[in-house]
Amino acid sequence: MQSRENPKPGEVRMAKKQKGTRESTPSEDDGGNTVRDYDEQMEKLVIELAHLQAWVKKASARIVIIFEGRDAAGKGGIIKRITERVSPRVFRVMALPAPSDREKTQMYMQRYIAALPAGGEVVIFDRSWYNRAGVDRVMGFCSEKKARRFLELAPRFEAAIVESGTILLKYFLTVSEDEQERRFRRRIDDPVRQWKLSPMDVVSYQKWWEYSRAYDDMLRMTDSEHAPWWIVPSDDKKRARINCISHILQSIPYERIKFEPPELGKRQKRPSDYIEDTGLRRTVPDVA
Repeated sequence: MQSRENPKPGEVRMAKKQKGTRESTPSEDDGGNTVRDYDEQMEKLVIELAHLQAWVKKASARIVIIFEGRDAAGKGGIIKRITERVSPRVFRVMALPAPSDREKTQMYMQRYIAALPAGGEVVIFDRSWYNRAGVDRVMGFCSEKKARRFLELAPRFEAAIVESGTILLKYFLTVSEDEQERRFRRRIDDPVRQWKLSPMDVVSYQKWWEYSRAYDDMLRMTDSEHAPWWIVPSDDKKRARINCISHILQSIPYERIKFEPPELGKRQKRPSDYIEDTGLRRTVPDVA
């Protein structure tokens, strides 16, 4: 069983560095990476995520993991590594679009409440209700009064989530000015990555210090004993992935569930009167 270490209220912690990590020359391919045995470490973490998944299903646990941070900090990369080899029926990623006209008339938290997990689910928010403290506030999508009110109410909202029995983890990914610019320029130059760069990203790049002030307020005012913020330094993407996923696993009191392999038994024999109908089937061309 894993154990969780709780920081004191108002104390924002750094996600712990994975022990035994060896370093090498940073790679230009993936954002200044210095983890030599990355694949080996990641494979071990993926196996543990499978054990976590089995426990979540058996225990009917509810888990919420929030990822916030600068644009191009690597939120999507961490989420991809968490979810790529587990069931989408258990691990559900929520990346809500801008609110519709109808949603704008609702209570702000309403559409996020609808996305919270049922028993046996892990919901990962790729940005969350904290949009109100960041982009909404900086870009003027809400008034300063509403932003301040949100910062006051968010800890109470999260207390209700935790008191209901849901495990809530909050991570904020940091990236330096130089590294963010390098990643943005790579997106501009690489056709495969161009879709990642939006007009809003460009504005956030230009408003670096306005976002800095907003995030400082957010981290200070919404850190609590029941829902602390954990900072993930992310100039090195691979190190950030290993450290963050390791911390998630350390923070959830899951148990390894023994796998009982099913008996396949014998496959039925082909009926003597069965004739395969291939007349209407279309096969994709073999171009490999």
